[in-house]
Amino acid sequence: MAQTQNTGLSYRDAGVDIDAGDALVERIKPLAARTKRPGLLSGIGGFGGLFQIPAGYREPVLVSGTDGVGTKLKLAFTLGVHDTIGIDLVAMSVNDILVQGAEPLFFLDYFACGHLDVDVAAAVVAGVATGCEQSGCALLGGETAEMPGMYPSGEYDVAGFAVGVVERSQIIDGSRVQAGDRLLGLASSGPHSNGYSLVRKVIERALGEVSLKALQQPLDGRPLSEHVMAPTRIYVKSLLPLLRSAAQPIHGLAHITGGGLVDNVPRMLPDGLVARMDASRWTRPAVFDWLQQQGGIDQAEMHRVFNCGIGTVLAVAPADVAAVTRALTDAGEQVFEIGEVAQRQPGEAAAVVV
Repeated sequence: MAQTQNTGLSYRDAGVDIDAGDALVERIKPLAARTKRPGLLSGIGGFGGLFQIPAGYREPVLVSGTDGVGTKLKLAFTLGVHDTIGIDLVAMSVNDILVQGAEPLFFLDYFACGHLDVDVAAAVVAGVATGCEQSGCALLGGETAEMPGMYPSGEYDVAGFAVGVVERSQIIDGSRVQAGDRLLGLASSGPHSNGYSLVRKVIERALGEVSLKALQQPLDGRPLSEHVMAPTRIYVKSLLPLLRSAAQPIHGLAHITGGGLVDNVPRMLPDGLVARMDASRWTRPAVFDWLQQQGGIDQAEMHRVFNCGIGTVLAVAPADVAAVTRALTDAGEQVFEIGEVAQRQPGEAAAVVV
């Protein structure tokens, strides 16, 4: 009697390539090694990352933040640009914890896909490593999840989180902000990683499609693709010296993320105060003008959705404006005095942009 031969299934048959995952880990190890900093006790490959709180803190407080990149990923898939996405991922978390006064210590990433393309994943993590270098934190570990059927072919999702530390007495919570403080804005590199559902809608309306060819349209001397894919600016190394100085001139900080200027600046204000900002006081990058014109977007909506050229806002005393501006300019930032803090009138919004 003939015998039926049973062929056993493997994980590869189910769509998961363990060898590809192992190959990615080996590609990541030298990238992570570039981000080594004091306090790092373990490298990539363990079940958990080990990090020691740096010496010198009397009352260290850990600050954590987590975020993703949102639908900017859709443009990355269309353009085949993946390394800057990693910078965006780090930036969104480290900028968040920075505005509470924290120095980023380490970062972990999560990369999920339906089918693991080692080259694409390695490009994303290379960007993560670059972002970690720009913010002075260690890439402590991460997770790669290959899940067949969960994501369309060629697509992935990313998330990450950062942990930082701040001396308890140096926490920035906005309690020092007062009427009369001046508002300084640090220039953004573009839309950063917010508002991209609207960005893609405008591109589709203006150019007929969201495609590699369409995004080659020139804008201000460069392809539109370079404007919309510019990585989020990381403000850590320019702001930390001021945050650690004995004078500590910064009363409040706001990272301008989802919600734009009008939703984020009030997060650093005590009750009863308003941030009044004048859009004529800073230079708005050409990409925002293009988005507004092509999309017919109302000015108020622009300030609710996009950073409109200001990535971080500081509140400082009038007497400190010159010194803080000089220090940040010397550190490579473009600084604008964009408004002031005042007593809030009955019925007035907590942030006003005129």
